Parts: sequence; structure tokens; C-alpha cells
Amino acid sequence: MVRKALIERWRRDAVRCFQTAVQAVDPLVCLSRWVRLRRDGLQVGAQTWPLPERVWVVGAGKASARMAQALEAILGDRIAGGIVVSKEGYGADLRRIQVWEAGHPIPDERSVGAAGAIRRQLAAVQTRDGVFVLLSGGASALLELPVEGVSLADVQAMTDLLLRAGATIHELNAVRKHLSQVKGGQLLRWVPPAVPVWTLVISDVVGNDLSVIGSGPTVPDPSTYADAVEVLHRLQVWDCVPDAVRVHLTEGQAGRRPETPKPGDPRFARSRVWVIGDNQTALQAAAQAARARGYHVAVLTSFLEGSVVEVARWVRAVARQVQMYGQPVRPPACILMGGETTVQVRGSGLGGRNQELATRVGVLLQENEPVVFLSAGTDGTDGPTDAAGGLVDPWHVHRARQAGIHPEPFLANNDAYHYLAQVGSLLKTGPTYTNVMDLLVLIVGSEK
Repeated sequence: MVRKALIERWRRDAVRCFQTAVQAVDPLVCLSRWVRLRRDGLQVGAQTWPLPERVWVVGAGKASARMAQALEAILGDRIAGGIVVSKEGYGADLRRIQVWEAGHPIPDERSVGAAGAIRRQLAAVQTRDGVFVLLSGGASALLELPVEGVSLADVQAMTDLLLRAGATIHELNAVRKHLSQVKGGQLLRWVPPAVPVWTLVISDVVGNDLSVIGSGPTVPDPSTYADAVEVLHRLQVWDCVPDAVRVHLTEGQAGRRPETPKPGDPRFARSRVWVIGDNQTALQAAAQAARARGYHVAVLTSFLEGSVVEVARWVRAVARQVQMYGQPVRPPACILMGGETTVQVRGSGLGGRNQELATRVGVLLQENEPVVFLSAGTDGTDGPTDAAGGLVDPWHVHRARQAGIHPEPFLANNDAYHYLAQVGSLLKTGPTYTNVMDLLVLIVGSEK
């Protein structure tokens, strides 16, 4: 039987790997590598621009306030003003840039108010100025301005339906962009044509698709009205969305509504975008932390997607492969993965995709397996809860069963939060002020 002391050590190591990964994508660390104020101009990435007379800063996302804090430290009084929109509890102390809070994952009145305020702020931009746009995960909900004829309530209902149907971020944003005046490259309409726009991104999207991160407010939108309609039909929610949504999308598909700006649109010639932090950055930092603790490490993927049911089986299969054959690395092994899974919500319980994934992996583990599994959101929140995710192992799971605490009823009600709370397997970190999707840490230990 695996000793409890070993299990506890592996659990601590898994958490430390996660913490190291999150620290590596802290906006204060990432942004300072990309923006520098020089005597001959403003360097962003590898390029240098003439110093603008004034710099304006706008943005949205869970990391946006922290990104703005880093930018203020670099540019100081050259910043004329700005507004960033963050999730509640993800703010920062800023001098020249305002921090607004808004709803997430469902937009609210504050989301609309923030978009209007940013639009008014950008109306003050002049030809010799420059604009920074700071984007990170959560921006799609935090910054919203529905098209004419579609209300905020319509957008809220549509968003909730798609989330419950298990829509991927690509599917969700294809629809959201065609119901918005700011998403899908449309924020550039608010900036004078000759003004350079520099967008800095902390990516929460598999593959770093710039058109999907924050719904791509400063990049071309390759999706169409037809794509949005297809998503709603395929996920079987077309008949459930509000009438105004169906009318707008149908008219758009018929060519009676303007499309979002597409690749080749001249307005994108003055727009530059850089990904300054992503899931791969976090995975590499976690790998380094695991090696320092004596583990054989394999980074399997930063492209993990799919239903938590399917991913849980796959994680279990990887653990067995390590135990039986020492592949892809031998024990003590630390297998790292990143991405974003989905959950189809059928019950009324409390939880999130990481908590449900951890619970489902725990169900599949045999009592004496030397395995610990962590799944958590790098933003510190998972679903509408105060937990980042879950941390499971056979010792805790099977002793909970002996006490009459069985995971199956909780899973049937999408109530992983309360199950993990009773088992002592919730992972709580508080806000991390960043967001690069989810991180999975699978430790397969040895008894040595």
C-alpha cells in the first residue's frame, strides 16, 4: 500500500509545479520583456516606433489590470489615460489608467458600460498618439457592446445556453463576434486611421488563435455569420436562443448585415499583435520545477481539448502506461498537459471543468496506485467557484468511499465542488492576475 506520507509529498510537488507555472506567466514578468522605452523611440517586441506624443491604454481580461500596472511602470507619465476591464477581485493599484470591473463569464451592464467608456476614451486619440490594447482571458465577457436590435439580455441568454451546451471557446466566440460592435476587429473603428495600435496578449486559447483570444477586437475575423448559425444548430440550441439573435444572424447570413472585418482589410495595416504569455510558457516552467524535485518529466501537449469524460479516460491511460512500461518516462514521473476541456452541464450543482475532470480521474484510480492528479485554471478560478480546481489521489478518494462519500451522485449533478470539498481535494489559490487556460499535473510516483 502506498504510504500517506508519499502521497502528501507528491501532492505538495504537484501544487508547487502549478504555482511555478503561474508565476512564469505573471503579467509583471511577461510584459516587461516586450515593451521598452528607449532614447530613440518606443520598442515593442523587436520593432521600434517613434515616441508618440501621448499613449493611451485600453483593454480587458483577468490579467489586464496587472498588464496595465506593468505598462505604467515602464511608460510612466507618457500614458495620457486609459481604461482596462477586469473580473471582480482582479484589479490593481494604478495611477493613470482606470480599472473597471464587469461580469464574467456572462456579460452584464458593467460590461456594456465599460465598452462605452473605452469608446469615449478612444475618441480623444489624435494622429500623433499611440494606443496599447491589453487582452487576456475573460475579455469576451468583460467587454461587450451588442449590435443594434440585440439586447444585453439576449446576449446573456445566448452565452449561457452555449456554455451549458459545452461549446468550445472557438464556437462561442464565433457567435459572440457577430452580435457585437467591439469584437472581431471592430475596436479599430474607434481609433483614428493613422494611429498605431499595439496589442499585447496573454493567451487563454489553445493554439494562440488571435482571432479567438478576447474575441479578437484588433485582428481580422475569419469567422462568418454562416459559421455562427452552424454552431447554434450543431449544438442544438438554435430554437432556444432569443428571437433577436436568430433574426440578426439570419439577416447577416443573407448579406443584409455588415460582416466583421476580414483579412486584407486596410485598417489592420497599422495594428500589431504579440502573444507575451501562453500555456506553453507555463508548462515549461512547471517542467523545470518538476525536474528540480527529482522527477522524470514529459510535457505532452498544450493543445488539450475535449469533454472531461474523454480526457479523464485518457489521463488514466497515460498513468497506466507510465506504471506498466515506463513510457513516455519512467517513475517517478511528472506528466504535464495544458489546454481547456469542456463540460456539458446537466445538473444544478456547483463546480467547473477542472474540478469535474479531477473528480472523474479520481473515480478511475485503483486504491493502491501511486498517482496524484491536479487540474486547475491558471487564473485561480474554475467555473463560478472560489476554487482553481482539484487535486486527487487514490488515498483520499477511497477513504472517502469508506466514509460513505461517493463521487458518482455528485458527478450526476455537476457538483464536483462539494464532493472535492468533503474529500479535502479542492485547490484554492485566490486570484492569480493571469490566465493561460488550464494546467494538468499527473504524478506517477515510486515507493523509493
